Amino acid sequence: MNKKNNSSLAMTLLKGRTLFVLIILFIFFSVAADSFCTVNSLLLVCKHVAQYGILGIGMTYVIITGGIDLSVGSVVGLSGMIAGGLIQEGLTLQFAGVTLYFCVPIITVICIVLGILVGMLNGWLVAKFKLAPFIVTLGTMYICRGFANLRSGGNTFASIKGSEALGNQGIMLFDTRIFKVGSFPGIPIAAVLFLILALIAAFVLKKHRLAGISWPSAVMKRQHVFLVSKSRKILSWFMRFPVHVPR
Repeated sequence: MNKKNNSSLAMTLLKGRTLFVLIILFIFFSVAADSFCTVNSLLLVCKHVAQYGILGIGMTYVIITGGIDLSVGSVVGLSGMIAGGLIQEGLTLQFAGVTLYFCVPIITVICIVLGILVGMLNGWLVAKFKLAPFIVTLGTMYICRGFANLRSGGNTFASIKGSEALGNQGIMLFDTRIFKVGSFPGIPIAAVLFLILALIAAFVLKKHRLAGISWPSAVMKRQHVFLVSKSRKILSWFMRFPVHVPR
């Protein structure tokens, strides 16, 4: 009985290790720094964490199906370089001798479409040629990182506020806060966007079927993906992915 309880406790600690480490770090920095556990500090953390949370929403679907995507960070970097370049330098058409400057909504759509195209390329290579997601996304990660470096020359864009005369202002709107009441500084828009997207993703996971996959069944049924057949016992301990595998 004690052995079973110890095994259950070990599994609980293993599954929740990230959360436990986060709690320990939060307590440590709250004690070590007086300015850490304040409203402004926590809201600032929310703003910076939101972008990783938004990426994690998409990654959730990938991991549920037993895949992995290593290219998301490089795609974000490439999108940032494209957006910064379009705002600061515009798009020069040498054959016409003109430089086009786009408004922020169009730049946003361009970056989103870029991310969709890279994702579609990853999915097509994996589904069509039966390649390992790890290998495919590793390749696209370096491709996107290379294009980002070519676009920026290894530098960053010093100013992306845009110009009123060029009509490309507004990117800093994503850095503003809403729901300001009295002394409350307001909630970062990025955090609100993350919350909205998380609720939509949770609804889709619970209520809908995509590509023939029953997401509720995938989450509720404890069907495990094992990467190497000879290591099933080891992998079942460390990688318990709730996956529904269509037959």
